[in-house]
Formats: sequence, structure tokens, C-alpha cells
Amino acid sequence: MKEPTPKEKLIILSDLWGKKKSEWIREYFDVLNKDYSIKFYDCCELGEIDTSDYREEKLHKQFIRGGIEKAVENLLLLEKEKINILAFSIGGTIAWKFGLKGGKINNLTCLSSTRLRKEEFRPKGNIFLYYGEKDNFQPSKEWLEIMSLKYQIVQTEKHEFYRDYARKLFDNVRVM
Repeated sequence: MKEPTPKEKLIILSDLWGKKKSEWIREYFDVLNKDYSIKFYDCCELGEIDTSDYREEKLHKQFIRGGIEKAVENLLLLEKEKINILAFSIGGTIAWKFGLKGGKINNLTCLSSTRLRKEEFRPKGNIFLYYGEKDNFQPSKEWLEIMSLKYQIVQTEKHEFYRDYARKLFDNVRVM
């Protein structure tokens, strides 16, 4: 009898809200679990963010003021082998910087990772970016082309389009 082929590893990085507001992520697990061995990381935990004041502006400020860098440091300690990453919003920025600091990325798929527009260098690996058409902070097409990135603009959608309908999203978005 032939042994089953081991599943590829996929890590999923949360958005700014971490696992507290990530009930929507279950659909991604349902879809991806058949093809991947999945590990989920709460970006608030990775970045050692204080969630006692659980408001968007408070969380965002902490990520910008050192939380992103702390999350990258912690992810580098946790992930030593080449990996596939699916990342949402701030998680994409963490994954990107993880790759720039020496983390080994095979495929990186980021949804609504708007802070990437500030990056000047890209990590190694296959990169796929997705943004809602109505996301005011998405990178310019010029930036996407200068960085030689594969991307898709999801029509009529806003920043958190990824939260509402994972199955529909997978019909329109290439994850890996």
C-alpha cells in the first residue's frame, strides 16, 4: 500500500484583531485543510500587543510602534524551514518583513496588506497580493509593477473583504 504524500506546510497570519475576532478564519481552514498542514498565528500574540484596550486605533498604534518588528523577530524564531504563508492585513506586512529578514518563503499570499505600499524591497519567493477595489490604502499599480508582483483587485470590495466570504473568495483568488 502506498503511503499518503505529506501535506505542504501553510502558516496563516491573522489580521490586526488576532484570534479574538477571527471566527471568519474557520472557513479558510475548511477550504485549505485538505491540501495543507496549517499553523495559525495570532499577530497580536506574535507582536506582544497589549489587547486590554481592544480598539482598532490602539492596536494599530502598537503594531506601528514596534509590534511589527517584534512579531517578525518571534516568527523568525518559530519558523526555520521554507514555508507557504497566507496573511491578512497587518499579517502580510509581518510576513513580508519576515522574508526580508531571512525567513524562507516559498509562496506568500497577502490579502489587504496595505502597509506594503511603503516597502522598497521585496522578499524572495512567489508573492500574490489581493486588494479590495474600494480600499483607499491599497498600493498604486505603479508600485505593484515596479516590485514585479502578481496581484488582483477584487471588484467592488473594501479593506476587510476577506472576512465575509472565504468560499466565494477562493473562486476568484489564487491562494497558492
